[in-house]
Amino acid sequence: MDAADRAKALAAALGRIPSGLFILTARHGAAETGMLASWVQQCSFAPPMLTMAVNRTRDVLAWLAPGAAFTVNIIDADDTEMLVHFGRGFPLDAPAFEGLAVDRPGGAPPVLQDALAYLECRVEARHVVGDHELVVGRVTAGGLLNEGRPMVHVRKSGLHY
Repeated sequence: MDAADRAKALAAALGRIPSGLFILTARHGAAETGMLASWVQQCSFAPPMLTMAVNRTRDVLAWLAPGAAFTVNIIDADDTEMLVHFGRGFPLDAPAFEGLAVDRPGGAPPVLQDALAYLECRVEARHVVGDHELVVGRVTAGGLLNEGRPMVHVRKSGLHY
């Protein structure tokens, strides 16, 4: 196998690592935003914590300083409207939640009422990992909102979205 074929095989193998699709929501002062996130994983039971990889070019990283609140909304496998809405991304000053039913329990970043579940988190740490930053979040609250199956994504290539 030549180098090009090995690179294609590696990309295909990495792409077969399944990940969920989630909507990250964050607030900074009165401003709010949301983005599609695919690399979210629980990493601790006690205390409950998760990791989330965010592309280093994403403006929302400026809002995710240690101690900052964010919400991970777990979306339904059949909810392609959320993918379309958040998939294109939003500038930080754009209204990301127009037309969507949201709650803000206790002042938390937006919780999407159509989500299956949500996890309220606080940034515990951040680490540069290649072209992404790994955000470690301590889960502070959460709950189930609807019945269904979470959306799972398998890419054709593990070298790009």
